[in-house]
Amino acid sequence: MANVGSADAVSGGAISGGAALASNASTTTISGSAVPAAAVSRGAASEDAISESAVAAVATSAGDVSIDAVSANTASAGAALGGGVSVARSDEVERLLAQRPTLAAWLAEYDAIGQEYVDGLAGFGIDFAPRNQDTAARQAVLQRLREKGARFRNGGASISCGPLSSACVACADDNGSRTFYLSLSCNRDCYFCFNKNQVNYEADKLLKKNWRAEVDEFLDGDVPVTHVALTGGEPLLHPTEALAFFAHVKAKAPQAHLRLYSDGDFLDESLAAQLAQAGLQELRLSVKPDEPGAFDEAVRRLAMAKRHIPEVMVEMPVAPEMKEEMKGLLRGMDAIGAFGVNLLEFGYPMGDWAPFAQRGYRIANPPFAIPYEYTYAGGLPVAGSELVCLELLEWAMDEGLALGVHYCSLENKNRMQMHQQNTQARLDGALWQFDTEDFFWKTAKVFDGDVPVAQRLLKAAGAACQKDADEESLQFHPRHLSLLAGAGVLSAISFNALERYDSGLGVRELALHLA
Repeated sequence: MANVGSADAVSGGAISGGAALASNASTTTISGSAVPAAAVSRGAASEDAISESAVAAVATSAGDVSIDAVSANTASAGAALGGGVSVARSDEVERLLAQRPTLAAWLAEYDAIGQEYVDGLAGFGIDFAPRNQDTAARQAVLQRLREKGARFRNGGASISCGPLSSACVACADDNGSRTFYLSLSCNRDCYFCFNKNQVNYEADKLLKKNWRAEVDEFLDGDVPVTHVALTGGEPLLHPTEALAFFAHVKAKAPQAHLRLYSDGDFLDESLAAQLAQAGLQELRLSVKPDEPGAFDEAVRRLAMAKRHIPEVMVEMPVAPEMKEEMKGLLRGMDAIGAFGVNLLEFGYPMGDWAPFAQRGYRIANPPFAIPYEYTYAGGLPVAGSELVCLELLEWAMDEGLALGVHYCSLENKNRMQMHQQNTQARLDGALWQFDTEDFFWKTAKVFDGDVPVAQRLLKAAGAACQKDADEESLQFHPRHLSLLAGAGVLSAISFNALERYDSGLGVRELALHLA
């Protein structure tokens, strides 16, 4: 069973969750840290550019460096991985858009990008749910969770109650957190496993001989080490090496929090005690739900492991039909005093669709709120999984379980990629905002006849703004949106990512949402 549960940097190469359609791309270099709207690229990057922006290739130590030269892909919009959110608009908004043809055209273009990708995958036999099928139901649960005091992190992509692993807190934006694997070999063969998406999968099914060198490169780096994990494959296929791994990390980084991902099949009392002695602080047990008695066996193993390892928990994807069975698992875990459970959004790893189709699954539509070539190997979200996870979280709160319950969406897994890419450099703070929740670079825009109105109001208030004559738009910092309130202006928020091209670092606009 796949155990690469963490979205923090995984040693062994970049992970690809799917392919994007390529487009011809040109680049333009501009100088200065202020990036005009015209220099921001839109649509799909070429496959070469996508490769260069993979998480493993992004330097994360340049967060305090301003951009001196920024290159941008100026190609027209194309298809990108994932579908954007098309929100039903009121008649009044539609009337306002009819008076703003440039803004309306860009909104329609981004809607088309997402729909083209969905249509392309559907042509290969992948089934999609109706667009925004359970949006209303999810929004209702989310509202109740907020009212009941659930914790919302990373722009709502991570939601929890009760104890939360410090590794989960560190996952998206802590450069001192790293996950390693000794081998991708596993004793199980789960149809939903995404390990086959990993670079060098076949070669890495063999036990790594140089794992100490990989670990030491991280431990001896400039970033303070906070969390280290061992995943697989199944790490306990190699118990001697697993013990050596934790002992090695503990000796060199005694302050680091150490965790293990395992299916538990090879975990007995003796090995649990040895792992604890080697420094293991957290066990994350994966459960294969379609095996008879799997949940009862998981609780038994957790109870045994808890006698030695401080924090024991389950981390597993939740299929849409599993709600009642999962309630039983959570009750059992709570009864033995387990630390918590990570409810993962169920993903299709862009491989064989047949086993998903046989079970009647469909892909959420749109798959992601912001379309992009996300590199996390989990692929695309299965429709209905998120709603069930949210309902289980609410149920746990209503039941008063002491167990920590954490919903970790595929969007949350993608957050680290955005954080690493978008902290390569800083954009001009007068015009751009780095969102510390979802880690996109954002800027506000107005178009068409709103440009002179907004420009006059912003300049009167001493707020920076930048005009793009070609696009008929005006760019300004989102904090100044309130200055335009009551002026009859229709503003939009632009979502952006930093990417590396042959000609340098570029800004790529990914979506445009009405403010």
